[in-house]
Amino acid sequence: MTHFLLLLTLSLLPVVHAIVPVPAQDQSEPIAITGAVIHVGDGSVISDGIITFEAGLITAIGTAGDGIDLTNHLLIDVQGRHVYPGFILPNSTLGLIEVSSVRATNDVFEEGDINASVRSAIAYNTDSEIIPANRFNGILTVQATPQGGLISGSSSVFKLDGWNWEDAMLVEDVGLHLHWPSYTQRRRNPEIGLFETADNENYEGQTQLLHSLFQDAQAYTGQPLNLNLLAMRPLFNGVAKLFIHADEAKEIISSIRFARRYGVQNIVLVGGADALTVKDFLLAQDVPVIYERIHELPLRDWQDVDTPFKTPFMLHDAGIKVGIGGGATSVDRQRNLPFFAGTAAAYGLDRETALSMVTSINAEILGVADRVGTLEVGKDATLFISEGDALDMRTSQVLGAYIQGRDIDLFGTQQELYERFRDKYANQLER
Repeated sequence: MTHFLLLLTLSLLPVVHAIVPVPAQDQSEPIAITGAVIHVGDGSVISDGIITFEAGLITAIGTAGDGIDLTNHLLIDVQGRHVYPGFILPNSTLGLIEVSSVRATNDVFEEGDINASVRSAIAYNTDSEIIPANRFNGILTVQATPQGGLISGSSSVFKLDGWNWEDAMLVEDVGLHLHWPSYTQRRRNPEIGLFETADNENYEGQTQLLHSLFQDAQAYTGQPLNLNLLAMRPLFNGVAKLFIHADEAKEIISSIRFARRYGVQNIVLVGGADALTVKDFLLAQDVPVIYERIHELPLRDWQDVDTPFKTPFMLHDAGIKVGIGGGATSVDRQRNLPFFAGTAAAYGLDRETALSMVTSINAEILGVADRVGTLEVGKDATLFISEGDALDMRTSQVLGAYIQGRDIDLFGTQQELYERFRDKYANQLER
């Protein structure tokens, strides 16, 4: 029996190494980062900058000549390296799914079309091994978002550090997610083995279901108890946002008109592949966009191949508030959020404007701009230090990160594997 227990213990040793880093301890002393190129997140840059923070909040920011008091601070001279506000990843499945092919690790989808009462908050997994990979690219805040059905449920915004979902929570239940039904569907034709576009035969029934739901929610008084209708009440008094997931122009217009008909005040368009073609409508409705198709092929065959790359610039140029998300990709690719912004910068956007689309603008859209998104006095000290341009995958190398002033351990499973095989081949070369 003793021999069996020993073998069992040894067999579990590799699993121990795969455990995510322990959450950081609270900030214990004032910290000052000096000699930095500080990207504030609002379009401005401070050269030879200093930023100080204490008890998790930013206490001062400026240049070396501003006379900032550094008494009793832990001094960190970064010698010309870059300091950024933590990137904010909207419409993400991070923390809700681990392995897409293993149902037990998938808390993204619920059965049925109407799941307004579903909350991503209580399903968020702070022990996800995918979280360290995102932090290593500077993503420090995430909107964990349920998917599936017509009404998927409510999303919450989390810090990427914490012992559990309550510890990691930044803002709970920021809004509900509506997936507007498509007018068409892509189906595989078994006779020719290719996908074809056909009319969605269920469209009328799906939209009628949504009309009935919103009518009931508007009239709901609280009795008898109906969790779905109860969860929708904050939409009608402006407390919660309605995130409408739609790509094609006709769907965008229909869905926003639908929401306005029922008095929904705060609307965010998510996806928005055709947003440029309805830009005047979006401006008139004052609807911001979380654009998500930058590293995708164009929606239509006749569009320029670089259309997704330059759409953020054209939306911004048209006066629309636009942030960049990663929800159109699988959870393992959402860590590329800063490089989506880098692509947008290469196709028309000023680099600091592109940066704001993954920091301050995303914070404004999600309703967390009073806490994160820019480096300003009084806001959370959620920031990171990079060796080079954090929007360029060739130069981005995150050297250190802080979430509410807590020094984050950036070493994860991927870094462990990198060092393991680097040492392996280095030893072979030395032989």
